[in-house]
Amino acid sequence: MVPQPSIQLDLFEMPPRARDHGGTAITDTGEGQVRAALIAPPALTQPLMEQLCRHENLRRAYQRVKANRGAPGVDGMTAEELRPWLMAHEAELVKALLEGTYRPQPLRNVEIDKPGGGKRLLRIPTVTDRLVQQAITQVLQPMFDPSFSASSFGFRPGRNAHQALHQAQRYVEAGYEIVVDMDLERFFDTVNQDRLMALLARRITDKGLLGLIRQILRGGILDEGLQTVLGVPQGGPLSPLLSNVVLDELDQELERRGHRFCRYADDCNIFVRTPRAAERVLRSITRYVEGRLLLRVNHRKSATGRSEERTFLGHVITTKGLKLAGKSLKRFKARIRLITNRKRGVSLAHVIAEVNRYTRGWVVYFRYAQCWWLLHDLDGWIRRKLRCYRLKQCNRVNTVRRFLEQLGAARGSAWRLARSGKGWWRKSISPPAYWAMTNKWFKEQGLASLEARHKALSH
Repeated sequence: MVPQPSIQLDLFEMPPRARDHGGTAITDTGEGQVRAALIAPPALTQPLMEQLCRHENLRRAYQRVKANRGAPGVDGMTAEELRPWLMAHEAELVKALLEGTYRPQPLRNVEIDKPGGGKRLLRIPTVTDRLVQQAITQVLQPMFDPSFSASSFGFRPGRNAHQALHQAQRYVEAGYEIVVDMDLERFFDTVNQDRLMALLARRITDKGLLGLIRQILRGGILDEGLQTVLGVPQGGPLSPLLSNVVLDELDQELERRGHRFCRYADDCNIFVRTPRAAERVLRSITRYVEGRLLLRVNHRKSATGRSEERTFLGHVITTKGLKLAGKSLKRFKARIRLITNRKRGVSLAHVIAEVNRYTRGWVVYFRYAQCWWLLHDLDGWIRRKLRCYRLKQCNRVNTVRRFLEQLGAARGSAWRLARSGKGWWRKSISPPAYWAMTNKWFKEQGLASLEARHKALSH
């Protein structure tokens, strides 16, 4: 096949079209019809490698990789440098893909802190490999996604965590208040690659694409100099789709047994009526996951209990609505403490901008939680952290006094606070600090209110 010409610069810079399914229209169907598509969908018999290498598909993949940015891989190339590389090597890339000579580069290992403690290993592909993975995802997603369970919400277009939470809440309100909280241990690292390839081969007849996916799964780990035989590398655009392919078997089994459940990625909650039924389901599903799917269940974290005693996607689900989980509050405060650390040495305006960026997204995620009174207290706590930060910046006695006086504090009280031997945190709650750095003053500095943002989103 003749290699395609190089993709022009202006075409790569064009915004992606609204129709983002590789030309495949997706329509709503009944669940039975959707499941029937799993058997032999005609679209999957087409030469998928040719679809993957089409100019439009590669252009949309480039736009997505560029928008996601991300850390560079082992070759050091950044997302900003991908465009000129494609201008020079796009034809070679297409030729290698079509001829089956393309080989992904080794993955770069990066450890990040997990919210609940410990480390999570990310395996970062190069931006070129991310482009290829994104192109594969764009071809396969609209073909596989319609056959996935209606109770699966993670890593799927048009679905999100809020939908999973609302469905879970409906189950609880209907009387299914006992939860089987299933936690998979190191899911992405323990997927059996041979089993995953067998699942893909049931529906994909293009051997070139299957071989390419196998190459991606077995990409080398640079630090160890070895090839992985287990796991889906967590960090590439293709991994979320492959994880849903693996866990769709679990969804099918739960549906076959008639269970009510919600799954978001590897976080799965099953809702039953009685504690006895919950224990029976936990034992049975654990045997299925470990014996049939060859995955590991985290027996320490998996448990049963009333819905208000368990956490799902950072929320607590009750018959009266969603509430903020205690762990979510702890993570929020830990992040704010990092941003407002008094040893950072950056301006107050910079700190406020960082606080706003974090809290804006945080409030959007928890906008359905009934927590406005808690947000009122958090607003006050954040302002105190910022008062403490600003006083520490003054450092010297006279500088503190002048700063407080300039903002309207009485000379005597400002002087007494400046000379006080108390710590900065204690000083931040004193009346002179409040008289100087008022709520109105923080609003003028650009600090956004959690409570106000939450109320605006709730209406």
